[in-house]
Amino acid sequence: MIRLSIPARQALGRLTLPLLIASAVALLLLGKADALLAERARAALGDTLAPLYGLIADPLIRARDSVAEAGHLLALISENKALREENERLRQWQSVALALEAENATLRANLHWIPDPGAVYVTARVVADTGGVYARSVLLAVGPHHAIAKGQVALDDRGLVGRVTETGARSARVLLITDINSRIPVTLEHSRARAILAGTNNDLPRLLFWPQDTPPEEGERVVTSAEANAFPAGLPVGVVHYVGAAPMVVPAARLTRLDIIRVFDYHMAGIEPPESAERAGKSATPAAIFEP
Repeated sequence: MIRLSIPARQALGRLTLPLLIASAVALLLLGKADALLAERARAALGDTLAPLYGLIADPLIRARDSVAEAGHLLALISENKALREENERLRQWQSVALALEAENATLRANLHWIPDPGAVYVTARVVADTGGVYARSVLLAVGPHHAIAKGQVALDDRGLVGRVTETGARSARVLLITDINSRIPVTLEHSRARAILAGTNNDLPRLLFWPQDTPPEEGERVVTSAEANAFPAGLPVGVVHYVGAAPMVVPAARLTRLDIIRVFDYHMAGIEPPESAERAGKSATPAAIFEP
């Protein structure tokens, strides 16, 4: 091992920085003077380092994939356990449903039950939600030979939307349950109490005229009532939600994002168009209280 004297080491230390600066300047000048040579040098360096990078990256990628597969496996084990439990619950409910179906069939046979007529429906697309004499209504585009009539019930895939109030040759207008002119007879599913669902021109309609001894409960489901033969019984309307002391109803239907609506003809005779009543020379029927 060569030992340098202290003056030599000091001189070498003083020369290190200038030599590094001179080397850097020389490399810069060389790169400017001969760009092709610098490019070849970089390519050679890349060719040398690329296999090394590949050798280092391959185990890392495999290790990362192994960790991800282990995580997926644990998730699948947990999901399979949850699915088995859910299938067991569904089998239990299936047994209950089959028993109830058999019981209902027996009761209907003993009572000589006359089933309700099957509903016919027409599917239509919502093309506008403004205009007309109502604040909350939608316009449907229908074919030229449609069978939609005033008073028919409109639903989406979740629940009651409203009912038809106007029809044209190629369009129909549906009054939403949130419009202030809407009045719908409903039933509180838990207590079986009757009430009236009244629109407010806001997102939540309110409940009116329920029995004093059976007030609506928070979260209670609300369905249509067959009172006055205006609506079929049991159509989902929403759930009760109190705003302050007022019982409101959160609609089951997505009234703010209506796209496709089904208009059902339940053969209800509780709503008679005004022109029909005038031609027949009759006064308004009791169901007119539900007419907007």
